[in-house]
Amino acid sequence: MSRPFNFSAGPAVLPEEVLRTAASEMLDWHGSGMSVMEMSHRGREFISIYEAAERDLRELLAVPQEFKILFMQGGGLAENAIVPLNLSRGAMDFVITGAWSEKSQQEAGKYGRAHIAAKAPGYTGVPEPKSWQIQDGSSYVHICSNETIHGVEFVELPDLKTLGCDAPLVVDFSSHVCSRPVDWSRVGLAFGGAQKNLGPAGVTLVVVRQDLLGHALPICPSAFNYQLVAKNESMYNTPPTYGIYVAGLTFAWLKRQGGIAAMQARNIAKARLLYDFIDGSQLYVNPVDKAVRSRMNVPFFLRGDDGQPLLDPTHPRNAAFLDGAKAAGLLQLKGHKSVGGMRASIYNAMPIEGVQALVAYMRQFEQRA
Repeated sequence: MSRPFNFSAGPAVLPEEVLRTAASEMLDWHGSGMSVMEMSHRGREFISIYEAAERDLRELLAVPQEFKILFMQGGGLAENAIVPLNLSRGAMDFVITGAWSEKSQQEAGKYGRAHIAAKAPGYTGVPEPKSWQIQDGSSYVHICSNETIHGVEFVELPDLKTLGCDAPLVVDFSSHVCSRPVDWSRVGLAFGGAQKNLGPAGVTLVVVRQDLLGHALPICPSAFNYQLVAKNESMYNTPPTYGIYVAGLTFAWLKRQGGIAAMQARNIAKARLLYDFIDGSQLYVNPVDKAVRSRMNVPFFLRGDDGQPLLDPTHPRNAAFLDGAKAAGLLQLKGHKSVGGMRASIYNAMPIEGVQALVAYMRQFEQRA
């Protein structure tokens, strides 16, 4: 039986091939007699899983050797505290382009001066980097390179050196990691929860330049101290072993698909298909500046009879759209509760057939509306 298309923002769709492999190995991983869930994280079996995952991810993202790859816990939300606990020297700067960068700024304020260097009006665009007001002596500049809720994505990472800024760039790339290449020459640290493009919830990826290690605040818990985690190869405490295993299967799947360049091409095609339909429609609208629309998370609204976007999630037209979508095998299209409307998350594991099915349903619904 064919599976429905899951447009959840996270935890999100995983490649079916990965799920089938994990299922087949659930009771006995490679003749070990153990499930990966039962293995010691220090045993040779799991160490081989971890080393393969780290190696494949470094290859996929072309991570330079001067960066350490850490597999941690707590998700992107916890990293909003863990980053300043490791990097803050008092002053930090934040570019606010949506809900997640806003949360990051608010959390970091507990550990220093979390200054807003720029803020996008209405969270529908990205402020021009030349307009950013970065503090002298800032510990780091934080951006969320793809806003899951508002659907705003940086076209390219800013080059802080061209702004006369020596602070490292910290990037929350949770919702589009492995969907496009990363220019590591512009990055000091990047982090992301796994549950969108990398694997199941529970794993948090941190890629940190080694010269940024060793500066944690005295109050930083040992398990969150990047230097200790790096020194112990992500084994300072028990890591999320099963999540790392599934993430490793996902990395291997990505390599078989042709790597990041191939995934980027697919993601461009999927996003273009959906945005082009929305822009040509009389019923649907996407409010984000076309120049910075997310390839991963596509929020959209249905219009009411007056032509205005329907923000009320209980409006009969919104409810009818979601009920019809579910009946058509199109799941998790309801927008985030803070903004309403709809949202289609079309991560790496979403095939173009899923986007084609969504567009076909949206067209049919508009014809009936």
